[in-house]
Amino acid sequence: MKILMVFDFDHTVVDDNSDTWVIRCLPSQTLPDSVKNSYRKGRWTEFMGRVMSYIGDQEVNPDRVRSVMETIPFTPGMTDVLTFISENKSSIDCIVISDSNTLFIDWILQAAGFQAAIDQIFSNPAKFNESGYMEVQCYHSHDCDRCPVNLCKKKVLELYLSQQSDRGVGYKQIFYVGDGGNDLCPTSCLRDHDVVMPRKGYTLEKLLAKLEGQEGNASVKAGVIAWSSGTEILQELKTSMQS
Repeated sequence: MKILMVFDFDHTVVDDNSDTWVIRCLPSQTLPDSVKNSYRKGRWTEFMGRVMSYIGDQEVNPDRVRSVMETIPFTPGMTDVLTFISENKSSIDCIVISDSNTLFIDWILQAAGFQAAIDQIFSNPAKFNESGYMEVQCYHSHDCDRCPVNLCKKKVLELYLSQQSDRGVGYKQIFYVGDGGNDLCPTSCLRDHDVVMPRKGYTLEKLLAKLEGQEGNASVKAGVIAWSSGTEILQELKTSMQS
């Protein structure tokens, strides 16, 4: 049986937020207050639609957007993890579940030569329209009140595992690697021998610690191992493969 690696993208695979990194393609490298102040809680994807419209209005072409996105840094040690995964595809499946968008993630992985490491990307669909404006859509609609309106990562993971099971694919262990508040929901569908790996000092680690301190709480069965660089993730992955 294979191991499944599940990664968030921003502040996990890459060491920044791809949605805010894109602002660097603007001549001023900043957004006007009218766009900045239009964000509403839980509706980030709609906000990013307005950001990309503004970028289009400034006549920034798609090639410029792409070249800027390709400069985002990977988190320390993460390129070693992705290299190892791409060299061990017979033993490891790997997916990305992210609130960024498909174009940004594809560009960044392709530029670094890591698209072979990732089997599937689940993120908000994005494309450039005929006018050269990038459009971002919500990934799906759902009824989970803990997640942003456009994406419940638990629903995505559950559906993926169910489809894999229908194909006769089961996993001896699942590693979920993330950093943010929206990475908490999917950890509740992990089993007791699975591992959730929150990035040290980020929101997910704090939320898991809070849950652990609650008496009688059993919402997260998986083991918790915090990480600060990809080296620690790679060590856990290699240990699991040897067991």
